Amino acid sequence: MTSAARAPLSRRPATLVIESCTEPDRALLTPHGELVRGCADILASTLAALPAGVFRVELDMSAVVFMDTAGLEFLEVLNGYGRHHGVPVSATAWNGQPRRILELAGLDTADPLHSPAPEPPAPAPGSSVVSRERAERMHVLEAEIDQLRRAIVSRPLIDQARGVLMATHACTSDQAWDILRETSQLSNTKLHTVAAAVTATTTADGPPFPEGLREALRAALTHHRADR
Repeated sequence: MTSAARAPLSRRPATLVIESCTEPDRALLTPHGELVRGCADILASTLAALPAGVFRVELDMSAVVFMDTAGLEFLEVLNGYGRHHGVPVSATAWNGQPRRILELAGLDTADPLHSPAPEPPAPAPGSSVVSRERAERMHVLEAEIDQLRRAIVSRPLIDQARGVLMATHACTSDQAWDILRETSQLSNTKLHTVAAAVTATTTADGPPFPEGLREALRAALTHHRADR
C-alpha cells in the first residue's frame, strides 16, 4: 500500500510517497521524498488505513531527502497515533539534511519519538531567557532550511553552467564544479551568480560577462590546466 502527496517547495512540486508493509503484528512504513507542507496529512491517512491488529508501527526514514518545520508536525502525528492507540511507534534511520534539522530542533537523531531532548523549564514570571533560547533555536532552524531551499533552486542552473564549461573547456563534471567554485571564491561572488553568468554566455542576446568574473574565471581555468 502506498500513498503520495504533492506540496510546494521553492516554487516546485515535492512528492512524498509512503510505502507500507504490514506484518501480523506490526506495520513497516518507508516514506520517500520530502517532509514539507502536507506530509502530516499523508501520514495520517496512511496510519488510518492500517488494518486492525497492528501492535507496533515502525518508520524507516532513510529515504527522506529533505525536511522543513512541517516534518516536526509529521512526527507529532505519529506520536499522537501511538498515544491514541496505545502502540509503540518509532522513526529511525535519519540521515543527511533531515538529521541536521532534528539536531537543530534539539531532538534525538536516533529516534526523536523515543528519546526526545527534554523540554526546557517554563520561564519564571518576568524571565525571557528560555523564550529567547527557543526563538534563537527556531531562527537557526529556519535559516538552515532557507539556505537549503536556495541551494535546491540554484542547482539546475549550476548543473547547466558545469555543462557549458565541460563543452567549452574539455573538462569533466567534477573539474567544472571546481572551476565554478574557485571562480566564486576568487571574485567573492555567490556561486549561483557565477553559474548564471557562465550560462548566459551561450545565448546571443545574453548580458555581457562581468569583467571581474571574467578575470576570476580565467584564473580558475589557468589553475585547472596547470593541475592536469
